[in-house]
Amino acid sequence: MNKLYTASVGKLSVLALALALSACAQQPVKQAAAPAAAQSASAPLIMTKERQQKITADQALQMLKEGNARFVSDQTHDRDHPAHVKTTGKGGQYPLASIVNCIDSRTPPSLVFDKGIGDLFVASVAGNIINPDILGSLEYASKVAGTKLIVVLGHTHCGAVKGACDNVALGNLTQLLAKIRPAVDATPNTHGSDRSSKNHHFVDAVAHNNVHLTVKDIMDKSAVLREMAQKGEIKIVGAMLDVETGKVHFE
Repeated sequence: MNKLYTASVGKLSVLALALALSACAQQPVKQAAAPAAAQSASAPLIMTKERQQKITADQALQMLKEGNARFVSDQTHDRDHPAHVKTTGKGGQYPLASIVNCIDSRTPPSLVFDKGIGDLFVASVAGNIINPDILGSLEYASKVAGTKLIVVLGHTHCGAVKGACDNVALGNLTQLLAKIRPAVDATPNTHGSDRSSKNHHFVDAVAHNNVHLTVKDIMDKSAVLREMAQKGEIKIVGAMLDVETGKVHFE
């Protein structure tokens, strides 16, 4: 009886082992997790003094174009923000570009260009106009901090431009809109004779002209930046953001 029992148990054990091995063979093989260094290899590099010095104005412009393409296609980089804060906080800031943009909530440069902490200087003001304070900020960014590119970023459906088209008067806003008025006057009729905010084609044409005039104002009113641009040390360009698509069109 004992011999019969032992033989039966032995056969069951062999059968159980065979079934277990068969189940394991059907399970997909899990790959070992990649080392942390390999997983972060594609993460964007933090801007340092050495990196900034090696980047030309054209390369900085290309980096912004590529970043906007990622933004539009919803393929933006993952970033280790605490690491960027720590590095730029201790080591200083060395942005690759300065952006003069509107305060419009749909046009945040760091998002639309897929850039992180320490990558961009940003001066935001309704209508993306310039004044002595903004010019001084841009002079600091380029001459002192080493930024190679300045972008004047306008956008479609701009509220400040609409206000300038309609001759809005409201406290301190009145004098700000007066700086956009030259672009209104310089823009020919577009899609009819309506030159008010009701004609969005005209509004966008004015916004486009306003970008051109702001770039010209920077060159005309800042001897520091004009000299740097003439020497090829920096580049000053205009761009328009379509708020309906997120796409930035550079001039």
